[in-house]
Amino acid sequence: MKAALFSIVPYQRRQDARGWPAPVDAYSSDVAQTSMAAALDQFELADELGFDWVTVAEHHYSPMSLTPNPMVMAAAVAQRVKHARIALLGSNIPIQNPVRVAEEFAMLDTLSGGRVVAGMLRGTSNEYVTYGVNPAESRERFTEALDLIVRAWTEPQPFGWLGRYYEYRTISIWPRPVQTPHPPIFMSISSPEAAELAAARRISGGLAVTTLDRARESVRVYREAAREHGWEPSGDQLLYRIAVHVAESDDQAREEWAPLASAHGHAGGLRLSAANPGVDEAAAGAGYYGRDAARQRSRLHAGGDIDERVETGQLMIGSPDTVLAQAKRIGRELGVGILELAFVAPRPELSRRSLELFGTEVLPRMRER
Repeated sequence: MKAALFSIVPYQRRQDARGWPAPVDAYSSDVAQTSMAAALDQFELADELGFDWVTVAEHHYSPMSLTPNPMVMAAAVAQRVKHARIALLGSNIPIQNPVRVAEEFAMLDTLSGGRVVAGMLRGTSNEYVTYGVNPAESRERFTEALDLIVRAWTEPQPFGWLGRYYEYRTISIWPRPVQTPHPPIFMSISSPEAAELAAARRISGGLAVTTLDRARESVRVYREAAREHGWEPSGDQLLYRIAVHVAESDDQAREEWAPLASAHGHAGGLRLSAANPGVDEAAAGAGYYGRDAARQRSRLHAGGDIDERVETGQLMIGSPDTVLAQAKRIGRELGVGILELAFVAPRPELSRRSLELFGTEVLPRMRER
């Protein structure tokens, strides 16, 4: 299996949970600068340790994530990370200008020498308040934007676009992506609609903020739909995001992680959609969660104590040997070839030590067949 380091670039001062959008009355530019510098240091360390990917994402109006434009962060990452792929999982394309997204991904692919992984996501339900986009249009906007972006990357001649949501007289982007025909694309396959679309377009699938049981069902739908379209996804086309904490022993790892035991158990505690129930309810009522709405919304509220989180695939924690066994179990049960890891700990120095232990004592053995 391959390993990716995921960071939401959190604001490194504890904030009272006041929902979403978060007020900025306690914001400190010094803390924000320190937080971004720490994230860049972590990405660089992961590269030195041999991680296959580093990953940034797009979220708005919250100290949980300081990357409302992940393209900007990825450009900085490209100057520090020299070997690993640079993944953006993602750009939330239904709320963006898709031509701009195509241009920015092409710029990043050029800056990085062809190392970009292009994540195309719809975002969490709250994102649709950010730029005033109707969540009822989310899936259709996503599909049209996805097709437009791919054509912008691959069409050698200027072309026009007249769609339901997007209209452009002329499109002819410069620079072009380095990777041909275009950078690898990943999208969420958590919902049946998304899994079926990814399979129809032969796009790789990602799973985040979920559990093994729910992910297993999503992978089943994705693989069955892929077979109907005449292909079979490889392990490298399936990604699973999970929080992790490694220490010298199981007891030490659990003791260090204990202050977070009652907090969110998935990657970085990022549950922005659940942070504003009114916004989430409005999006749900508009059909944002699709035909499997109850199951989709329930995955956002997964939790439990440490043992339950480990059992359900929301957390890997323990000594290097224990975490290796947990990683192999996820790979075996889901058939995923990429684990995207959020190193979540109460203090930055614990996260760094956890990352170092994983990179030196887990990752080499995780790659063994």
